[in-house]
Amino acid sequence: MMRFPPSHQLYRLFSSSSTSAAAAAASVHLPSAFPAADPSTTLDLDTILETLTSYASDWQRALDFFHWSSAAAAAGGPTHTAAALSRTIDILGKHFEFPLAWSLLSSHPLSPPDLLRPSFRALFNRLAAAHLVDDALTAFDRAAAKHGLRDRVTFHLLVDALCDHRHVAEAEELCLRSKSPPFPPDTKTYNLLLRGWLKMGWWSKCREFWEEMDRKGVEKDLHSYSIYMDILSKAGKPWKAVKLYKEMNKKGLLLDVVAYNTAIQAIGLSQGVDISVRLYREMLDSGCKPNVATFNTIIKLLCQEGRFREGYAFVDQMRKKGCEPNAMTYHCFFQNLSSPQEILGLFDKMVRSACRPKMDTYVMLMSKFGRWGFLRPVVMIWNSMLEHGCSPDAFAYNALIDALLQKGMVDMARKYDEEMVAKGLSPKPRKVLGTKGPGVQSDDDHDDVTHTSNPDKDQEFAIVVASYHHGGKVITKLMKNEKVAETSMITDVQMRAISRTETILEDKISKN
Repeated sequence: MMRFPPSHQLYRLFSSSSTSAAAAAASVHLPSAFPAADPSTTLDLDTILETLTSYASDWQRALDFFHWSSAAAAAGGPTHTAAALSRTIDILGKHFEFPLAWSLLSSHPLSPPDLLRPSFRALFNRLAAAHLVDDALTAFDRAAAKHGLRDRVTFHLLVDALCDHRHVAEAEELCLRSKSPPFPPDTKTYNLLLRGWLKMGWWSKCREFWEEMDRKGVEKDLHSYSIYMDILSKAGKPWKAVKLYKEMNKKGLLLDVVAYNTAIQAIGLSQGVDISVRLYREMLDSGCKPNVATFNTIIKLLCQEGRFREGYAFVDQMRKKGCEPNAMTYHCFFQNLSSPQEILGLFDKMVRSACRPKMDTYVMLMSKFGRWGFLRPVVMIWNSMLEHGCSPDAFAYNALIDALLQKGMVDMARKYDEEMVAKGLSPKPRKVLGTKGPGVQSDDDHDDVTHTSNPDKDQEFAIVVASYHHGGKVITKLMKNEKVAETSMITDVQMRAISRTETILEDKISKN
């Protein structure tokens, strides 16, 4: 049986330009090394999700890839289709393509309907982020009408999305103040609202709400205490969080990993990281298994105190405990290291490992090197981002453009500013470039996303997925021979020009 290898050892897949788009979505055309007739040849779910994520800033390509890979996802079962659908809905919502998102959701009924909950959560989340609260409520009602999902579970997904995006007042009105709330509030409802006030950073309101729970006789569970402990810690009162932690122990509450993580952070802020490490050991003795967030919390505390060697030792320890470092683990070091060489070395190690950098990683490093006045590392990170198939977002473009302008490279900065606008991203207003406002949005509004054949369009582009192992780096690209703005890498010639520019500037500074 011939199967595709995992995402770190992928081979090319082709859909012929002479094949209709619908056929490309329904079947996978393989190179001769992979017999097309073998039904066991499929794309794994991780590959599909990683490719979709890499095109989070290019909704058209993400949608094309979703259709192209739909047959492969379906071969993995309804859970694979549901995961790919949820990720695509999230990307469409990010770009305010809500009619497209709803049409896509409506055209993919799944059985059982519970598989659609993550997609509705993604839709609620993006509507709340766009401050379209009424539309989010309408989507909840439409979920009931079409898919039979108007229940307490979906309602809590809606409330959670509203609270995540600073619409806590509306969520509280809906849940507690309305004459006829969709569902009677329970402990989880109160916990979601309490966490919403936490995200707002409204500490006095958090205290009032906590006391209101007592007055109304709401039974507080472990999650309630964990959330309020986090509130006290972030409100600048970690000693009170430690006191609450001790109170939880006295009440005999069996702490889970989330509660321990919150307590470890609070104790680290109030009494130092050494006490946090002591609590971590108590956690192990109690039989509670740490997760990646546990190690990241301790590593962050160590890095903030400049104890990087101990931080690296904890990275080794987390591997021994079966927890692989994620992007947030590396961010703890990147945020606190002050040596450019050490940062670049660690970034190279991250790229060569199984940990895939996030867009936040690239933006953080480009911004940091840009502030320090180092353009060459900014360019290296930009090119690495493109090599790994990540479509840059507005923050990445702005970080690159700011670094170029800082070095006086106006023409190159203007090129990327124009490329950014052509992609529908919003550049920062810059007088030197004549940028006046937000970029161009998507040009077409489509109400129907049914993947049908279009011979004229098929002649213009062919969808190609190229995912392959190259030089120790996974490169995942979705390429279209289409007349659209392509993301430009910075060439070796431009790199030499940058090097000369930096050398001239350094000479001028040294002479002055």
